[in-house]
Amino acid sequence: MLTSRTFVRRTRAGAVVKVVREHYLRDDISCGAAACRLCPPTPAGPGAAPALEAKPSGAPSSLCPAPHFLLPDTNLLLHQIDVLEDSVIKNVIVLQTVLQEVRNRSAPVYKRIRDMIQNPEKHFYSFTNEHHRETYIEQKRGETSNDRNDRAIRVAVNWYNEHLKKIEDEEKIQVIFLTNDRANKEKALEEGITAYTCEEYIKSLTANPELVDRLACVSDEGKEIESGKIIFPEHIPLSKLQQGIKSGIYLQGTFRASRENYLEATVWVHGDAEENKEIIVQGLKHLNRAIHEDIVAVELLAKSEWVAPSSVVLQDDGQNEDDIENEEEKENILKTSVNKDMLRPTGRVVGIIKRNWRPYCGMLSKSQIKEARRHLFTPADRRIPRIRIETRQAATLEGQRIIVAIDGWPRNSRYPNGHFVKNLGSAGDKETETEVLLLEHDVPHQAFSQAVLSFLPKMPWSITEEDMKHREDLRHLNVCSVDPPGCTDIDDALHCRETENGNMEVLYEANHLFIYFFLYFTNSAVVRIDMVPELLSSNLCSLRSNVDRLAFSCIWEMNHKAEILKTRFTKSVINSKASLTYAEAQMRIDSATMNDDITTSLRGLNKLAKILKKRRIENGALTLSSPEVRFHMDSETHDPIDLQTKELKETNSMVEEFMLLANISVAQKIYDEFPEFALLRKHPAPPPSNYDILVKAARSKASFYHNLEIKTDSAKALAESLDKAESPTFPYLNTLLRILTTRCMMQAVYFCSGMDNDFHHYGLASPIYTHFTSPIRRYADIIVHRLLAVAIGADSTYPELTDKHKLADMCKNLNYRHKMAQYAQRASVAFHTQLFFKTKGVVNEDAYILFVRKNAIVVLIPKYGLEGTVFFEEKDKPTPKLDYNDEVPSLTVEDTTLHVFDKVKVNITLDDSNIQHQKMRMVLVEPKIQGNDVPANLSTETSSNNEPEKKKKKLQK
Repeated sequence: MLTSRTFVRRTRAGAVVKVVREHYLRDDISCGAAACRLCPPTPAGPGAAPALEAKPSGAPSSLCPAPHFLLPDTNLLLHQIDVLEDSVIKNVIVLQTVLQEVRNRSAPVYKRIRDMIQNPEKHFYSFTNEHHRETYIEQKRGETSNDRNDRAIRVAVNWYNEHLKKIEDEEKIQVIFLTNDRANKEKALEEGITAYTCEEYIKSLTANPELVDRLACVSDEGKEIESGKIIFPEHIPLSKLQQGIKSGIYLQGTFRASRENYLEATVWVHGDAEENKEIIVQGLKHLNRAIHEDIVAVELLAKSEWVAPSSVVLQDDGQNEDDIENEEEKENILKTSVNKDMLRPTGRVVGIIKRNWRPYCGMLSKSQIKEARRHLFTPADRRIPRIRIETRQAATLEGQRIIVAIDGWPRNSRYPNGHFVKNLGSAGDKETETEVLLLEHDVPHQAFSQAVLSFLPKMPWSITEEDMKHREDLRHLNVCSVDPPGCTDIDDALHCRETENGNMEVLYEANHLFIYFFLYFTNSAVVRIDMVPELLSSNLCSLRSNVDRLAFSCIWEMNHKAEILKTRFTKSVINSKASLTYAEAQMRIDSATMNDDITTSLRGLNKLAKILKKRRIENGALTLSSPEVRFHMDSETHDPIDLQTKELKETNSMVEEFMLLANISVAQKIYDEFPEFALLRKHPAPPPSNYDILVKAARSKASFYHNLEIKTDSAKALAESLDKAESPTFPYLNTLLRILTTRCMMQAVYFCSGMDNDFHHYGLASPIYTHFTSPIRRYADIIVHRLLAVAIGADSTYPELTDKHKLADMCKNLNYRHKMAQYAQRASVAFHTQLFFKTKGVVNEDAYILFVRKNAIVVLIPKYGLEGTVFFEEKDKPTPKLDYNDEVPSLTVEDTTLHVFDKVKVNITLDDSNIQHQKMRMVLVEPKIQGNDVPANLSTETSSNNEPEKKKKKLQK
């Protein structure tokens, strides 16, 4: 059946156009009930929606003892998704009307609903009511879209109830309508529909009282604190905010809360204007209920009210929600006399344009009132305010890591309202803390769905004749891989041989993913911790030895000066002859007795790699350093038992050089073919001010060491001055300078070539660069593989890659994911370091000063690659006399002056007084400071004075 709707609209040019929209209606759409014989059966197979159960299971309800299905409206799905995700909630009908509204209003909730629909254990069924002949309705004249959709939902509920009555079964199944909309519920009851609010229904599940805690506070009414005192100014409505932003009265930006001071934040203003790009917001009322990452509107204050960024550390550790006078006292602490040059544009939040709330991990701060239900939740992220929740499980949840979601923040509440979502486990437990750091850094890590796994190749797998038609057979070559010990996901392999004309043929093989055939799969892979399932990453796509594997080869013809004469790319099939570790490859190269084909190939590769590296450095590439650490884990408990800096060998550099060369060669190829939509990676040059700390640190040591002058005019000048900064009496000086230089760098980013003009990679001194070499680890490499395949005529199946705007959005997401993955990695290293020192006790170690602050020094401990802060101002202890010199830079504590790069000895312990925010506590042991009462003999271990060899690491590529 076909229905049509006709209307007229005016074009931009002013012409009137008649538009006819056709809408097809069907009578063969299934109701989804397994017991129904009137409807066609639901389709089977991967990705098909599972049917509603013939005999609905789930938690028994005191309101609805008979078998029933649930049908929620849009707002209930949006606000009560945490309850619906619980395993006891089953057999839910999700209407097309509802699903479309949710999709338009919240992409994250929409994805969660789609996941539940795909989960066979949940029995959620998506019913296409907008195309069913008996459930589709037209919008009445004068009826709003919202009212029409509410009516469509009620029509669908009525149809379901009438339809299910026709099923020949002893127990009739009823459809229960769930809505928190009072008017909609009243209309449903008038029409004879059984309808309840979500709270009414959940409270009727007497066997699952804990579900009540997960109910979202859908209205601030009735949830306000008893005093009723207005704390915050009212938010200006969105319509007025948009007018104000357009006229310049207000500025729109992203709200970034401070980790150190809960009464201070920064708003990064959107747009290209250089003026007032960063606005400071200070004080509870000026912050006005904005939360980290919200999009807000701010009003700029008069210049007489501008403030300077505060250097005070303030943590919100009070329990009394109503103690506003105490907050005002803390705000007065911020208003210290400052130099006028330090004043910054200051404003106040007047409205929220978009909330960016997410579920937050943290711990319950149990109320001191006996049997209280209202408690404060303290998030793990210090930038998030405490959240007030109601729970009956306080005794159980105390000492546990839990997840809480925010529901709202009324004007008369010191803290936002929220609800309990999930208990992750005991605080301090390794699995729990790992889960927390992944969640807090937005790193998806859930198991792959069955729909995704269904696209995997069936085992046993082998290369077919069809595969060979489009590939070059390179299985006869003595290819080998060189990786860290225990590596199972081998993503590249190398080969080198002399050709008949005397030149060298060098092959770099990157693994070629099966993902090419799985479009659904690749689209889901962009945001995961494990890019692909283990069957691919550790088996079929891993270039393991003595098995045939698909690869994408970059083949160079070079002369013996490592000058590239010819480059070509091909899809290939290889058979690696050896999977070596860096140490094993180094042993072969150094051995005088080994002269087999693989060893000869490695020596040729190593010789060329040295020339390539020398040439890169001559062109201005930077060789920087960072204190990378390696944990040695107990084989049974998987706890860290040793911690040391990584040792790099010559073969590390060999692999790196050809990886860089492959990335550069591929970048040039895809840019030549697709100048508007090549996915590239650039590293912007740092602004001169970034180098201030490095230049000052080197200048402070210039009187002690000759040739110690750091030039930052260009990457080449910087590289040359770092190479000259050597001292035989202080061999670790050069490594410290390179570590400090790394901190001055900008972040490397992905970008679309058609949306940018600056392609240069500052750290590598390369005019163009991309990521091609690791498609099982990075999504960017998959896109580059696809572009390269099209460029060489091997594929033509991805037309969406020619949309530069889509590619730019993808790059934005890739950069965000890359940044969060880096943060998660650092958090993981910090956590495992804490585990290591938990059993280590008190340790004294040699350290070097990296930075000096007004009341502290930041030190690096080379033995562990560990960085930490030594504070000279501590709670409940007398503060020593401190004199900070920013120009030298140095810090004088009492009569002892500490400079950057000075060698010191520190006392290291694990401070676990705050179980949620455990940290490494460091106290200066040598030089001895007057009033410092930490004796050197407290240590259970003392390091030797042996300096580690200089560890050099290539700048983030």
